[in-house]
Amino acid sequence: MVDQVNSLEELGQVAEGVEAPVAVDAPVITREPVKDALGRSYATGKRKDAVARVWIKPGSGKVTVNGQEMNVYFARPVLQMILAQPFSIAGVTGQFDVVATVKGGGLSGQAGAVKHGVSKALQLFDPTLRPALKAAGFLTRDSRVVERKKYGKAKARKSFQFSKR
Repeated sequence: MVDQVNSLEELGQVAEGVEAPVAVDAPVITREPVKDALGRSYATGKRKDAVARVWIKPGSGKVTVNGQEMNVYFARPVLQMILAQPFSIAGVTGQFDVVATVKGGGLSGQAGAVKHGVSKALQLFDPTLRPALKAAGFLTRDSRVVERKKYGKAKARKSFQFSKR
């Protein structure tokens, strides 16, 4: 072996004698569906201060939140659209029944929590849906929360009006 290489030509000669490392086959991860005895998949979704427990099973597309129909509990069309996003991205609209219980936060945070829980439960029920849901960002918890109020401040960041005299 050459101790010191002084030019690019010498480096080329040294590199010709060295064999390239062979890539070792990486283990392929195969995910198994996770279902309970009743054929349901369960997941927990979170958003802001809201926590949603979500069960999905094959069915007609009925969504129940805290014992009420989705369009009764989430009356605003925007919130209903948020809940429908994981199904449309995965291409399984109307194929699963959802039962969810939500606590904490407001309606917007609760809708985001149910969406997160539905996405996680879908990928547990059918692992082939994971790439589409992951690419859309539905499996990641949205970590943005309300900033706390600090002492000496009017709100979290707003200061009291400054007076020089």
